[in-house]
Amino acid sequence: MALPVMLKAALPAVPGVNQLPGVRKTSTTLPDLTLERNDVLVERSAVNRYAAVCGFPERDVAPVPYLHMLAFPLHMQLMTDVKFPFPAIGSVHLENSITQHRPVAIGETVSLSLVAENLRASTKGRAWDMNVTGTVGDEVVWESVSTYLRIGKGDKENGDPGMSLAAVDAKGPVWSIPENIGRTYGAVSGDRNPIHLYPLTAKALGFPRHIAHGMWSKARCIAALENRLPDAVTVEVAFKKPIFLPGKAQFGADRNGTGYDFTLVNPKTGAPHLLGRTTAL
Repeated sequence: MALPVMLKAALPAVPGVNQLPGVRKTSTTLPDLTLERNDVLVERSAVNRYAAVCGFPERDVAPVPYLHMLAFPLHMQLMTDVKFPFPAIGSVHLENSITQHRPVAIGETVSLSLVAENLRASTKGRAWDMNVTGTVGDEVVWESVSTYLRIGKGDKENGDPGMSLAAVDAKGPVWSIPENIGRTYGAVSGDRNPIHLYPLTAKALGFPRHIAHGMWSKARCIAALENRLPDAVTVEVAFKKPIFLPGKAQFGADRNGTGYDFTLVNPKTGAPHLLGRTTAL
């Protein structure tokens, strides 16, 4: 996230500044916009850097979640648009679903489009979906739905409760997550939200320490399952408790009828950092 984008993301959340013309958020609906990145080359060097940070082996195809990183600038472009109803800073990535129809090969060019849809009441505030479609030529190869939450007055009785995912016993490896993972993942993904970078920048936004990116934790779990997943697959996760850095997290996965249920938990308390599910297409 470049500095000008970071400023656009942060200013609507700053009291006083957020009332200035051009900064103030006045809309109550999602903008009717489609944003696009066309003919983005899937480069080996960039894929290998991403793979190394997230635990994937080097292959001739991109990892399942890689295109989310290519789409991230569109997420930020839309959420920093003056017509978007909520500040980007303080919006919580609640859930993420990725469908890979086929692997994308190194050297292919991908076009990505994003729309925001389905603004709705959540049990904890207001939720909406950022929907991305990735194409190679006229072929849809990849899709994602990122559900974001603006915490506020929710509807406990009728609000969207979110994904229903199976609980899994975490009996797998315990991963030691380094203090700098937010910076290293930020360097390859472009997501340099201050809550992920340093204790000081995270404290300025209300966190006791900096935290790992949710999409890094999802990618790390997919990497642990990758050699067991088919080429055409959907991977869904709900993000739960943050991983404070440095930290440890324990992985677990159980086979189900169409794929795997998986989790990442705090090894001391058992509190989940995420719950997930894979489904073969």
